[in-house]
Amino acid sequence: YAGSGSWMYKGKPNEVVVQNGVFSRFGCERVIRYAYELAKKEGKTLTSISKGNALNYSMVFWDKVFHEVAAEYKDYESSQMHIDALAGYFIMHPDRLQVVVASNLFGDILTDLGSAMLGSIGISPSANLNPEGKYPSMFEPIHGSAPDIAGQNKANPIATILSAAMMLRYSFDLSEEADCIEKAVDKVLEKGYRTADLVGDSGATPLTYTEMTAKILEEI
Repeated sequence: YAGSGSWMYKGKPNEVVVQNGVFSRFGCERVIRYAYELAKKEGKTLTSISKGNALNYSMVFWDKVFHEVAAEYKDYESSQMHIDALAGYFIMHPDRLQVVVASNLFGDILTDLGSAMLGSIGISPSANLNPEGKYPSMFEPIHGSAPDIAGQNKANPIATILSAAMMLRYSFDLSEEADCIEKAVDKVLEKGYRTADLVGDSGATPLTYTEMTAKILEEI
C-alpha cells in the first residue's frame, strides 16, 4: 500500500478523500513473471486477477503488463478474471484455480478468504518474498496478532509453524525439512486434533496453543 492520497474538507459536509493505488511496471512485471515461473515449475495453470472494467488506470495497466509477460510464456495456460467473479470461484469452484496472481489489495482479501474456506484463518502461512534473494524475505501467518485472545493460550499455532516451514523451503533451500514440518501438521489434523477455531459444532474439546504445538512437535 502506497499511503498516497488526499483528504479534503475534513469534518465538513462536503468531505472528500482520495486514495491512490501506485503500480509500477517493474513491480507488476516482477510479480507476474514470478507467478509464471511458479506455475511452470509446479505444472499448474495461472489466473490473473483484475478489475479493468472499473479501475481504468491501475487495473488496465496491470492487464496490459500481464499480456506482455504472457507473450513470453505462450506454452503455459493462463487466464484472467475480475476480482468479484473470482471471489465466487474461490468458494464455488476452487478446483479450477491453481496459481493466482493479483495486486496487493486483491491478494490480501483472497488469502483470508481461501484460508477461511479451509476452516480458519489461523492455519495459512504467508511470505513477503524478495524473489532475487538479494534481501531477506519475511514469513508470517496471513492473520493479524489477534489481540482479543492474547495471553489466553487459545491461538492456533499452525499458521506460524507452516510459515517457518515456508521459510526453510524458500530462504534456505531446506525442502526436506519443510516437508517434514508440513507432514507433521497434516498428521495431527488427520488424527482429529483441533484448536478452538477449528472445532466448530463438532463438540470436540479444543487443544490449547501449547497442546497443539506439542502434538506437532511429537510428529516431527
